[in-house]
Amino acid sequence: MSSITQKLVSVEKVTESKIDQVDFDNLVFGKQFTDHMFECDFIDGSWQNPTIKPFGQIMMSPAAKVFHYGQAVFEGMKAYKDDNDKVWLFRPHENFKRINKSSKRLAIPEFPEDFFFEGLETMLNMDKDWVKKGEGNSVYIRPFVIATECGVAAAPSSEYKFMILLSPVQAYYKGEVKVVIAQSFSRAADGGVGAAKAAGNYAAQFYPTNLAKEQGFQQVIWTDANEHKYLEEAGTMNVFFRINDTLITAPNNDRILDGITRKSVISLAELEGIYVEVRRITVTELIEASKDGSLKEIFGSGTAAVISPVSAFSYDHKTYDLPKIDDSYASRFKSKLMDIQYNRAEDPFHWRHEIK
Repeated sequence: MSSITQKLVSVEKVTESKIDQVDFDNLVFGKQFTDHMFECDFIDGSWQNPTIKPFGQIMMSPAAKVFHYGQAVFEGMKAYKDDNDKVWLFRPHENFKRINKSSKRLAIPEFPEDFFFEGLETMLNMDKDWVKKGEGNSVYIRPFVIATECGVAAAPSSEYKFMILLSPVQAYYKGEVKVVIAQSFSRAADGGVGAAKAAGNYAAQFYPTNLAKEQGFQQVIWTDANEHKYLEEAGTMNVFFRINDTLITAPNNDRILDGITRKSVISLAELEGIYVEVRRITVTELIEASKDGSLKEIFGSGTAAVISPVSAFSYDHKTYDLPKIDDSYASRFKSKLMDIQYNRAEDPFHWRHEIK
């Protein structure tokens, strides 16, 4: 292995890439990782020794506080390659701001911006051959931070580890999904950590989602914890409802993640003159709209799937089918977003970030 030092980040390269061992036509989402990873530790009150090194195991004490008190947050991003072999990120500064917002909510020290971007961009340059061209191909980027102090006292950790992993992926969800509206389980509560990408938020979703899958549904539309009256998120995604030609999505609050794809969809809709209402929507309103035919679409938005259309929803053991629409908002926004991400169209909002 060879070692070099960038402006801030030290680099240790692999002697031989494992890329030839990977079947890029049959990837399982998030299972395969590139040659390198980024690592940085918070010790003695500061972030120190940002390093890119060969992907591999890390050593941790079983008493590390992440295992006992769940101080862990993460982000999800993607890198895309255009037809000219240039690699692009999509709104990466939003992800950087959000992981620090999540960290602050869990009493984790915020990460330096210069470490983050130099580490990420250097690693993407080193592993750029893992970013494949073509529709649906990308490298999924997983920044995360965990508490590493050894000890089981119920207090915030004094030590942390920040890492970035890169994983070549193809399309996450293929086709439409069926969802069930939650009537008893909640994703988040007022004053909680729903607006943070905290690891525990996702762990708490697994059980009710498994129950939904047993009933033939792929995801859950979460409702508010107080009354289970208002529709909030769909699985791990933000959710949109099209009633007639109006697009409706729940407002951000301390229960709902400030989705970057969600914000992008709203901007694209407004650019096209589509009326967007950011407001609370009830289960009753949704069912009535389905019955009278004004409910045209439901779709989720998120980094992994981009846009995921819903074919049917269930509430109180009754299933409501969504109509088939040729020129759906879901397909339109997915196409426009992906054209920007893959550098196939103009970027009126300056969302693309080139890796140079």
